[in-house]
Amino acid sequence: MDADQVGEAEDKIELKGSPILAAIKASGIEYILSVPDIVTSGGLLRPMARDPDLKLIRVCKEDECIGIASGLHYCNKRALSLIQYTGFLDSINAIRGVAVEYGQPICMMVGLLGHDPYTTPRNSPRYGVRIIEPILDAMGIPHHLINEDPDVAKIRPAIEDAYAKSHPVALLIGRRPSAS
Repeated sequence: MDADQVGEAEDKIELKGSPILAAIKASGIEYILSVPDIVTSGGLLRPMARDPDLKLIRVCKEDECIGIASGLHYCNKRALSLIQYTGFLDSINAIRGVAVEYGQPICMMVGLLGHDPYTTPRNSPRYGVRIIEPILDAMGIPHHLINEDPDVAKIRPAIEDAYAKSHPVALLIGRRPSAS
């Protein structure tokens, strides 16, 4: 099932999963909290599940990631929630209460299912994708679009800043990462 609007064969710009994984690990992330996401499963979730340096915690609902990440933070452990934008939207109250109001470094990597990577999320024909950045802005959550390989350089500084200043961050995955 290919849910992307632009087929992988048509897409000439790449987003490789291995540099993303390297950036996540370089930022000190030990735990990956996830509900499987069709956008990131092949290029990120599967390699993460096999990586001996990462501990994968599968959850039933995305808002569970928020509480678990907060608890891990209190134990001086770093976590990244790998979720889809629909799960982000479903988790708004947990994100508001824990990440924003309590100033927790909740790091979210959010797959933009169905997003056309040749447009900005704000210009997406998909309503759910189109409202993600305005919601993050309204909540005061820094966010970064990871849409092609050069964007991977944003990951480590964003995660490190979230932990240094104790605030949430969202890394928006704008195209399906490859497994390479």
